[in-house]
Amino acid sequence: MVVFGMQRRMDIDQAKGLAIVLVVFGHLVARADPVGVEWYEPLRRAVYAFHMPFFLYLSGLVSVLSGAAMAAPGRWRGLLAARAWRLLVPFFGLGLLSVLGKWVAAHFMFVDHAPESVAAGIASLVWDTAESADGSIWYLFVLFVVSVATPVLLWTDGGRLRLLVAFAAGLYFLPLPPYVYADHVGRYAIFFASGVWAGRQGAAWTGFIDAHYRGLLVLFAVALLMVAVFGAHWPVAMVLLPVGLLSMPALHGLVRHWGASCGQVFHWLGRYSFMIYLFNTIFIGLTKGILLRLVSWDGPHFLPFAVVLMLAGVMLPVALKFYLLSRVPVLRRLTD
Repeated sequence: MVVFGMQRRMDIDQAKGLAIVLVVFGHLVARADPVGVEWYEPLRRAVYAFHMPFFLYLSGLVSVLSGAAMAAPGRWRGLLAARAWRLLVPFFGLGLLSVLGKWVAAHFMFVDHAPESVAAGIASLVWDTAESADGSIWYLFVLFVVSVATPVLLWTDGGRLRLLVAFAAGLYFLPLPPYVYADHVGRYAIFFASGVWAGRQGAAWTGFIDAHYRGLLVLFAVALLMVAVFGAHWPVAMVLLPVGLLSMPALHGLVRHWGASCGQVFHWLGRYSFMIYLFNTIFIGLTKGILLRLVSWDGPHFLPFAVVLMLAGVMLPVALKFYLLSRVPVLRRLTD
């Protein structure tokens, strides 16, 4: 299987599989928290300290392995078109579907982030993005921006990484506004740049993580424990950068060395990670809306409730891909 012009690497697919499970876990609860559930929010806080930085790291790594990060000026137009098709078409298509679906469903069931009107929901997709009716798809827009900006910055700097890293690091510490996802671009560009840096190191990077991932994994676990227990009021910028950077060698090293059976499961999930990312919140929301009409999710009910939502968020997008979208060539290519 070839993706982005490169032969797929099993460890990257496995890492994406792990990351997408964490994404789904973080989407189980939106604004209305279950009553009497003390364990979920600390775990989600710990997950949010690293799961999207890890995803952006993997995206930066893939951009190097595919050659897209080092594209010469003559390829920029084609790269822009390819990235727009791959990322912006699903972003706007899914965003519009989410706005319309939530607006209709809100008349019949509980809906997270329901828009006040269709017009307000569409406006929030592209302007006041802090109020987006589908805030979970921001990764697509951010990835589009950083992936088309990276070859320009690398070419400007003669192929060196100094300008890219300095620019991304500078954005991280700027108080950018929540319009057109400027705040998200600023917050996460450094992790994509870190993936580009890791990809440029080649075998030296994989050798480093193979040799040191165990110790780094211990440090990473300690960091997550600290965030879960004490981090409720810690500034996001103070947490995201160190924990996100630490997750890269720790988790990438872990997936390169875990058992075959576990690796196969996460490899399979990684192959469907894009589809799961696109549709997990829709299926979680639908399942949640139906279940909440039948049973409470408060207190001891939440654990089995969460298991059902996890299965819905992971397996129903895969079923949609397998039974419907794969039969339409343009949709199959768009969601591969």
